[in-house]
Amino acid sequence: MDLDLGAPSVTSDVARRLRARIRAGELGPGDRLPPERDLAKQMGVGRVSVREALRLLQAGGYVEVRRGATGGTFVTQLDRPYRNWLSEMRSGASEITDILDLRIGLECQAAKLAATRRTEAELATMAAAIDEMSSSDSRVSFRNSDARFHGALAQAARNERLKSAVASARGEMFAPLDELVYTEIVESSRAGHLAIYQAVLDQDAERARRAMEEHLEQTRQELEQLIFGVGSAEADPV
Repeated sequence: MDLDLGAPSVTSDVARRLRARIRAGELGPGDRLPPERDLAKQMGVGRVSVREALRLLQAGGYVEVRRGATGGTFVTQLDRPYRNWLSEMRSGASEITDILDLRIGLECQAAKLAATRRTEAELATMAAAIDEMSSSDSRVSFRNSDARFHGALAQAARNERLKSAVASARGEMFAPLDELVYTEIVESSRAGHLAIYQAVLDQDAERARRAMEEHLEQTRQELEQLIFGVGSAEADPV
């Protein structure tokens, strides 16, 4: 029984959580979302809240509903929400700085903890994500491998509050969709992930922290070029 009756606060939270997963690359263009019943169970809310949250995402251009036997709710190509995000970042020059500062604080701590708490399974997931990034042939696969790596690292920290905070902070960003930016950042991202992975593998907490900080500072430079620079920042998403 749906007891929350689509309360705006619950609906907004569900929409925010799903939007964060899409922005971070956990869900990408063409991915089909689980049925409303399954989403409600996963997120611990009523189906009415999920239904209303999906309507908000549809209005924002994040998802589309397809009818028929193979229908359902699918992530769009994200052109419109990506352009809107870029516009928001450009209109508030401190936004991207604040988000990256927060991510550095959270994810550096996660890397430190992961270095002493990681399991072999989590190491394997990180290594697989790096391999997938190395052979990435599309922006969708790049976004997905990036999300898998950071998700596995946050999981390895063994702190649910920190894991949730990392996911929330990453959801404030939007993994790049521009073709030029994509081709330029794959190698730098792969190198950054590899340095973090090696430190976590060696159980060197301080080196893991430094590697994460260097990786995110590189991300800061790339995003500032994307948002405020000339060339790639002015290109329309493909």
